Amino acid sequence: MHEGKLSRGQLQAWALNRYYYQSIIPIKDSIILSRGPDPVFRRAWRKRVVDHDGDATSEGGLKRWIKLAEATGLDPNQVRAGNGVLPATRFAVNEYLNIVRSRSLLEAVASSLTELFSTNLITLRMEKLRQHYPWLAGGLDYFEARLYQAPEDSQFAANYVYDNAKTRAEQELAVQALSDKCDILWAQLDALYFAYVEPGWPPPGAFRTEAR
Repeated sequence: MHEGKLSRGQLQAWALNRYYYQSIIPIKDSIILSRGPDPVFRRAWRKRVVDHDGDATSEGGLKRWIKLAEATGLDPNQVRAGNGVLPATRFAVNEYLNIVRSRSLLEAVASSLTELFSTNLITLRMEKLRQHYPWLAGGLDYFEARLYQAPEDSQFAANYVYDNAKTRAEQELAVQALSDKCDILWAQLDALYFAYVEPGWPPPGAFRTEAR
């Protein structure tokens, strides 16, 4: 992507599959919110749900991602319905929900700390998308918003983990949760690469890039 080597169809496959991940983020955050015993924590975490779902004053990240998908040429109804999403994407994303449901609140919060690394990546991604795929320029609002949302969110989560991971065992659980979240993100990328780059074998029922 950053080298400008993707076809429009490959970008569509990425946008479609990534939307499935985006669509569960407010669900994930609602689960964490429901587990928070402290009103201060709940008020801070509630912001994440609004950031993605939107409210009366903001369209939210999900709608912004739909704009990106539309900019690639996808039908927004297809994207929302998840038609053609890779089975591996569904499996990996659903595992993220399992983490925040079944593990401790500390681990659930720690799993979100991939946001610590996102600001530089998003800045680079926006630069490269504008450079190599100028026809996507009207769909980059999602990334613009994350430039200020992600640092604030990650700082709160990092402070929570720092304050609550008191023992070596708790610290190792937090690190493992973050590592597992990274595995989930890598699994999605690996599935996309296998299906749409090399060897380029999308499974039955998955999105096809032919003639796109």
